[in-house]
Amino acid sequence: MDSALLIHRLQFAFTVTYHYLFPQLTMGLAPLIVILKTLAIKKNDETYNQAARFWAKIFGINFAIGVVTGIPMEFQFGTNWSHFSHVAGGVIGHTLAMEGCFAFFLESTFLGLFLYGEKRLSQGMHWFAAFMLFVGSWASGYFIVATDAWMQNPVGYEKAADGSMQLASFWALVLNPWAWVQYAHTMSGAVITGAFVMTAIGAFYLLSNKHVEQGRLFVRLGVIAGLIVSVLQLFPTGDWAGKMVARRQPVTLAAMEALFDTQQGAPLVIIGQPDIAARKIDNPILVPKMLSFLTYRRWNAEVKGLNAVPERDWPENIPLLYFSYHIMVGLGTLFIAVMGIAALLLWNQKLYVARWMLWLLMLMFPLPYIANTAGWMTAEIGRQPWLVYGLMRTEAGYSKMVSAGNGWFTFLGFAGMYTLLSFLFWFLVWREIAHGPGTVNPPVLPQAGRRNSVGVR
Repeated sequence: MDSALLIHRLQFAFTVTYHYLFPQLTMGLAPLIVILKTLAIKKNDETYNQAARFWAKIFGINFAIGVVTGIPMEFQFGTNWSHFSHVAGGVIGHTLAMEGCFAFFLESTFLGLFLYGEKRLSQGMHWFAAFMLFVGSWASGYFIVATDAWMQNPVGYEKAADGSMQLASFWALVLNPWAWVQYAHTMSGAVITGAFVMTAIGAFYLLSNKHVEQGRLFVRLGVIAGLIVSVLQLFPTGDWAGKMVARRQPVTLAAMEALFDTQQGAPLVIIGQPDIAARKIDNPILVPKMLSFLTYRRWNAEVKGLNAVPERDWPENIPLLYFSYHIMVGLGTLFIAVMGIAALLLWNQKLYVARWMLWLLMLMFPLPYIANTAGWMTAEIGRQPWLVYGLMRTEAGYSKMVSAGNGWFTFLGFAGMYTLLSFLFWFLVWREIAHGPGTVNPPVLPQAGRRNSVGVR
């Protein structure tokens, strides 16, 4: 591999991975903030209002860092991947522009209204601001996912005389079947992150005996939401994603499972280490015929192996792809187990005093970030050696005039700046956590003949 190509790939992988640490939390928190605001109005309870304000502040910090780290990626399309931009810009430029012009401004406008306009808005309009914040953040996610989905499954395009691809059907682009499946899986992963972070901070408050009422609320909502979306992440969204890959990128599925030979009744690998040279799995623990059943709902269905395509079309780093996929699946299974046990304790009214589980919930908050990162690595490494699947190879897309030395210079610069941003981010977030949601004020929604309670019911 050309050294300049390698550094361009490493730089973009670093910047996009770091950037996505922040949008996944904002997209995950957005529906939870709407739920809190809805409960505040329904229950006439200021506790929920304070919780919504607290998480909107955490949302705002992540949103700001996400904006700062997202802008450089737009420029990298021109500086590091100019040939790709020339060829594919006539298509993906539409979804990227809609994300910036429509979804981003919608999200930022209503974030400002929610954070700073509560005293000037009615409770109903403040709820509407929360809802539109949710719509904006999730619309932003869809346009980005639709962009990536076109690279995975190019549709609605036509080739121009100069070799570039131009948009032939707007609706084919935005309604790409790959986009719908990938979006459902991505959003459920984001809500898992939001639920685990909310649960972790609630557990921290309960363990430290601070903001106990809010801590109980955070743990309760986080556990309920976390269990629901963890199950959805496995089925149906994970099932849909696996079937989509099997239909449209069978070589990717084979690499994800290190299936070197086409088989009928293909097994599912639980644990093992792929040996590329020997074309086998070392020390495997297998479930016979399960891969065939999960993919095609038939125990003896044929699953294409890596031997079905030329080796030059294999994903370039099969071990990394294999382990990324299995880390994602393993962590997803762990999330269901932990949230299921926590939900059982919550049902039996034992969760708030089960310190061992509170410690576990608090310490698990980094794992959804790892699982989401592993999921995106599975998608992007699995697409290789293509930038646009079946149309443009990765080595054809980078900027040939930008040397490896120039790439290293900017890569190290980004690493330094993002290190400083990380310190700033943690300082701001920890300050909000230390301050807490605040004391409960008199209710803002008085109703005649009804007394308010600040307890979590």
